[in-house]
Amino acid sequence: MTKTVSLSVARGTEATGMSLQDFNVPYVEGMSVLDALIWIRSHEDPTLAIRYSCVNANACNECSVMVDGEVIYACTARLTPKGAKVEPLEGKTIIRDLVT
Repeated sequence: MTKTVSLSVARGTEATGMSLQDFNVPYVEGMSVLDALIWIRSHEDPTLAIRYSCVNANACNECSVMVDGEVIYACTARLTPKGAKVEPLEGKTIIRDLVT
């Protein structure tokens, strides 16, 4: 049996308003919050707007989000069995979902 963890992800725009949507994600010890967000976009909801540029763009910090109220890089934040709440950065213009 695969372990799952719940991720509450902020969805919407400033114009339409923001709300949290819960996703159950397969959990593997050591996975990052970014791994979970990419899994959601690949398997559950391809409309989830996230930003990251880890490999080729040499633009680290693109994946910055709020995880449980703390500003953090989603690629380095480790997901725990208790899950997490992921929101866009505070004080930034929200384009959509987690993209500011």
